[in-house]
Amino acid sequence: MRTVAVVGASLSGMYAARELRAQGFDGRLVIVGDEPHRPYDRPPLSKDFLTGPADEDQLALTDAEETAGLEAEWLLGVRARGLDARGRTVLLDDGRTVPADGVVVATGASARSLTGRDLAGVHTLRTLDDARTLRAELTRGPRRVVVVGGGFIGAETASSCAALGHTVTVVEAAPMPLVPQLGPEMAAVCAGLHRRGGTELVTGASVAALHGTVAVTAVELSDGRTLPADVVVVGIGAAPNTAWLAGSPLVLNDGVMCDDGCVTSLPQVVAVGDVARVGGTRAEHWTSATQQPRAAVANLLAGRTVRSARTVPYFWSDQYGVRIQFTGRRLAGDTVRVAEGGLTDGAPDGDGLLVRYERDGRTTAVLAVDRPRPFMRARRELAREAELVRPATS
Repeated sequence: MRTVAVVGASLSGMYAARELRAQGFDGRLVIVGDEPHRPYDRPPLSKDFLTGPADEDQLALTDAEETAGLEAEWLLGVRARGLDARGRTVLLDDGRTVPADGVVVATGASARSLTGRDLAGVHTLRTLDDARTLRAELTRGPRRVVVVGGGFIGAETASSCAALGHTVTVVEAAPMPLVPQLGPEMAAVCAGLHRRGGTELVTGASVAALHGTVAVTAVELSDGRTLPADVVVVGIGAAPNTAWLAGSPLVLNDGVMCDDGCVTSLPQVVAVGDVARVGGTRAEHWTSATQQPRAAVANLLAGRTVRSARTVPYFWSDQYGVRIQFTGRRLAGDTVRVAEGGLTDGAPDGDGLLVRYERDGRTTAVLAVDRPRPFMRARRELAREAELVRPATS
């Protein structure tokens, strides 16, 4: 294998490039990215970068020394438009081609947007350029902010806007945000964080229309209410960036279909990060994006699946001054048990909360609110149990 192309200068793409060198690949390494920026960390975009403490230098995933050490060719600000029928040449939208012996697909996902009118003041928050634009707007004095979507990105953005002194309303179409991830009992606890942080939470309603001429002035909801708005932030999920792979032999279904080792249906092509559906699951979490490349690269260099990338899911969220951590696979019907801390009026006590999801006497998942040490112990326990039951990869 003389040339490997990493398509996507993303978190997972950067980790894949590191793994290629760490695992002994000394050939030509080409990294293609549609943004003009070198790889950067996205989680701070909705938190410290938006509120001001973090600058762009602190977001960078590499420094000059590491960049030089990778000995990679960087093709930035250019979009991949196709993968040839054999799956070994990447076609770029500027007409260039990158022939390769191996390909790592790491093109991530793009924020979903509201359909309808294109008005100033309506934002998504997925890229550095998105965050730059939103941060600039939030510094122009008090704003009435409507956040559409009560998931983790929406909650973190709402928390940051409230911390900056803006009037914030979160609109969630479901009866309660985060139910699929946390279940109804603990979703109610997280919903309480909005109220405690001074944010209004509107549930059971979707956006019917945006009002304004040049800039947005109001959000009309499906229940007939109208919310005045100077800024609208849309956080309704992300779609995997697979359009450039249409017509290739890769199997696409809400992501690039892979086995447990990130290996696709094409020889010498693996996929990692938000774009990859690994073993039937597509996980849009920082941890998955950093852990999958190790197995993916090992399998790419071996020419077959020799290592599994399946790990116990883990994610975290910082909002309204608390850290929420979750690990495991919650199942509908699991018993929810408060193992440490407690609740007062539906909100975590001052010393935090540790909750175990249990089924048939076994812990399936763990949630913590400001209980990092007990949580990490529980996370290690779940990881050990998963290793005991995981089948060997042949």
